[in-house]
Amino acid sequence: MTESLAAFRLNERFQEARVQHRAALIGYLVAGDPDLHTTEMVIAAVAGAGLDVLELGIPFGDPLADGPTVAAAGQRALAAGTTLEAAFSLVERLQHVVPILLFTYFNPVYQYGVERFAKRAAGAGACGVIIPDITLEEIDEVRESLRAQRLPFPLLVSPTTAPGRARQIAAASAGFIYVVSRVGVTGEGTGPDLVWLREQVGRLRQVTDLPLAVGFGISTPEQVGEVATWTDGVIVGSGLVSSYAGRSGLDAARLAGSYVGSLATALTRGE
Repeated sequence: MTESLAAFRLNERFQEARVQHRAALIGYLVAGDPDLHTTEMVIAAVAGAGLDVLELGIPFGDPLADGPTVAAAGQRALAAGTTLEAAFSLVERLQHVVPILLFTYFNPVYQYGVERFAKRAAGAGACGVIIPDITLEEIDEVRESLRAQRLPFPLLVSPTTAPGRARQIAAASAGFIYVVSRVGVTGEGTGPDLVWLREQVGRLRQVTDLPLAVGFGISTPEQVGEVATWTDGVIVGSGLVSSYAGRSGLDAARLAGSYVGSLATALTRGE
């Protein structure tokens, strides 16, 4: 099977970053926080400031992997009436601004219908789907539905994942592998153990050719600069959400763009 447009757009961003001797910068924000108009403006701003790929979170009432910052953003989005269809519409309008991965939990996908969700995501122009609460033993239906729509499906490897299981996850993943930098939920708090994390990335490189992107707990230019020297992508979520929390419209877009710009300048490798 030839590479799909979605897979091409995602892989292209990693390749462009590699050619430029840097890691790809991947950001996360919640659709509809604090409203859909602001989300649209923020996405345009961060894309212009150097973001390579966006993870667009679909607000959900029971987000198991979300720390307090992202959970609060999800609650603001839900209070604003943001729906799954509204998130799909955002992707349709902004897919040409930056490649967008949908980040959601299994329950909304199941309620919507797995096959229907995959078709709608592909039709909207998403470049992949991340579902952090689905285990390797449970992915078959979702993976096959996404594969039928030729949508990348990155899986997560956590600090507690045994080496043998990490190899299985790497083999089942598509697009890239999301390397979770620490145990627990997302958040800015205490940074990850970068020595251990670098070793984990090294072990994964021995079993996969997929790009490796590191996330959870990375929020400062210093952390981004360190991780970028030995991985293919750096994922920043809570820091981006925090950068414009409590603001809306142009003010939120300006703050988010400035924050992403500060991270983008830290990405270049000394190669």
